[in-house]
Amino acid sequence: MSRTGNAEEAGESGYAEDAPSARPERTLAALPPAQGRGFARTWWGRAWLKALEDTALDNGQLKRGRKHAREGAVGAVCVRPGRITAVVRDQDRTPYRSDVLLRELDEGEWDRLLGVVAERSGHIAALLDRDMPPQLVEDAAAVGVDLLPGIGDLEPECACEAWDHCPHTAALCYQVARLLDEDPYLLLLMRGRGERELLDELQVRSVAHAARHGTAVGETAAEGAPVAEGVPARAVFAAPGPAALPAPPPAVAAPGRPPALAGGTDPAPGLEVAALEFLAADAAVRAQRLLAEALAPGHAASPVPAALTEWQDTVRLTAAGPPAGVAARLAAGCGHDRVDLARAVRAWEHGGAAALAVLEEEWTPDAGALARARAQLTAAWEVGERAPRLRATGNRWTAVGADTQVRYGRDGRWWPYRKDRGRWWPAGPSAQDPEAALAMLAAD
Repeated sequence: MSRTGNAEEAGESGYAEDAPSARPERTLAALPPAQGRGFARTWWGRAWLKALEDTALDNGQLKRGRKHAREGAVGAVCVRPGRITAVVRDQDRTPYRSDVLLRELDEGEWDRLLGVVAERSGHIAALLDRDMPPQLVEDAAAVGVDLLPGIGDLEPECACEAWDHCPHTAALCYQVARLLDEDPYLLLLMRGRGERELLDELQVRSVAHAARHGTAVGETAAEGAPVAEGVPARAVFAAPGPAALPAPPPAVAAPGRPPALAGGTDPAPGLEVAALEFLAADAAVRAQRLLAEALAPGHAASPVPAALTEWQDTVRLTAAGPPAGVAARLAAGCGHDRVDLARAVRAWEHGGAAALAVLEEEWTPDAGALARARAQLTAAWEVGERAPRLRATGNRWTAVGADTQVRYGRDGRWWPYRKDRGRWWPAGPSAQDPEAALAMLAAD
């Protein structure tokens, strides 16, 4: 394969649109250089980059890819089911056709995903507003649909014939992160459905869902509907030796809807109805996710996660967006001031318990971890690039003369922080190297 053959066949300004009957496809014009800014502002754009950074074996290739993308070396990007394509020019201006492949969802996965979205009006409203709330992705995962890519999901193909991610496919991925910021439908197109087709199907399902839920509450199942069978506890305990377990329960498409507790009777003194309803809804969501995890392959060999402390659970509940009165009670009873709680919630939104630990723990890496961290810092900028001056304290490196900082986590990842009114605030999710974490700070 020649270095330029594929690039010349594809052209540099775009790709021909498919015929109306063909599969959906979109071609987006080349973006201007991205000097001085990061490549993703949204959480889903950052998740896309995390999949790239966790997959690539050579950080040097990623670093050169970021440089190509910043300098505007990526041409028009063609997005279609299962594949993104662009012509990327090398530093010597040689063009390469670069492709990145992402698995399409099958019909069963699309059916489950559309069912989840149609059942929650908030999901539809978010998509119409070109937003992708984390709850949508979590609900999709609960029914076995991985919407965002993970490690190993972004498969590269390039005319330079590299077997792993090269600077050209990396540059394409960084550029696509910018495009995903503006339009999450591109991710859905990569997974197999165009925007118009997707919205049409959601409209049909939403109407059907509304009609289905117009029946009276408490109505019995339709005649002939299958009834779940179980094993009586008495029979299990009476059986000699280990009893055969029943088949696992089926996956649940959406969390159960907790009952409305408002009624004609006043609540007992000290009982806040809104708080109880919020906790019931939260329990339903957690139960659905726990069931989905239990049904996932390899669950039996997975380590049991540590139980949350009272403080961690307070932060988690506050991050879930409770009603104002409930949020005020959580803030008043947590033993921290409101600013500390707000910082903790920000950290939780970027990475759960691991991110909260990075916010609260200051520790000194051992000799081996410190050597790895310093090596990453040294390799983060190419020869000739102006690296920021960083002052180290424990696991924290602070930019001299700037209110920015990166923290080294116990998992070997880097977390960006920004100082505001005398306190350090989490500024984004973790990154594989410190340069990427600092780039997130430049994007704010």
